[in-house]
Amino acid sequence: MNNQTTFLQKLKNYLKHPGSFLLMLLVVISAVLTFSVLIFLIAFILIQGLPHIKPSLFSLEYNSENASVVPALVNTIIMTFMSLIIAVPFGIFSAIFLVEYAKRGNKLVELIRLTTETLSGIPSIVYGLFGMLFFVNTLGWGFSLLAGAFTLAIMILPLVMRTTEEALKSVPDSYREGSFGLGAGKLRTVFQVVLPSAIPGILAGIILAIGRIVGETAALIYTAGTVAKIPSSLMGSGRTLAVHMYNLASEGLHMEQAYATSVILLLLVVGINTISSIVAKKLTKA
Repeated sequence: MNNQTTFLQKLKNYLKHPGSFLLMLLVVISAVLTFSVLIFLIAFILIQGLPHIKPSLFSLEYNSENASVVPALVNTIIMTFMSLIIAVPFGIFSAIFLVEYAKRGNKLVELIRLTTETLSGIPSIVYGLFGMLFFVNTLGWGFSLLAGAFTLAIMILPLVMRTTEEALKSVPDSYREGSFGLGAGKLRTVFQVVLPSAIPGILAGIILAIGRIVGETAALIYTAGTVAKIPSSLMGSGRTLAVHMYNLASEGLHMEQAYATSVILLLLVVGINTISSIVAKKLTKA
């Protein structure tokens, strides 16, 4: 009864103010539409891909008959960890400088933020061409996982910086003042008080970065290459799952395996996000 009464009261209030009712209706429609599109995409991928997931798809070596995803899966995991190892420390330390150490109104800070926002809006194909010209050709790394990882690290760096910066800003100033009042220095305050409180927001940015790494194709085609095998070293060429799926679909000869690869890619992203969320909750409780 209480819930029904509350609902009727809210409905009457909305009817008294047509603008509020219209806004509420638009918000509900937008939420339902967004959720419906997401469900449709997931259902389409699962319906098209699940029937074609076979044991041959998980062979250790790729060939034209099985179109195995194992080499691409291993390369994807390697590429993800390498890119995060390169980009996350730089992104977090840069954000700490901007929020905790740089003076407000500093022109250097404004320039860094402008540069960061500009980098985040550059198409991935431009990053791929830069990576090919600089890492592949100028540095002589060739088509390799290392060249691809450095290119992706530059791509996700603005995302990690911005999310970390917002996470640090969300920490109340009372935390800092309390730490200073107890005699802690700036460095200890940042790393033992502010940074642990901002970890959930930082991990959210890292999760978004992982999604971009796993789903990237254009930048990796020009830097890591498209060889369907696990390279013997970081200087070897290899394709990730997204590149693998793109190649299969573009060739038109293995569409069934391409759909199956999309399912594996979807499950990989969901698994990584779930693990990251669990880690974030445990760190927050600690």
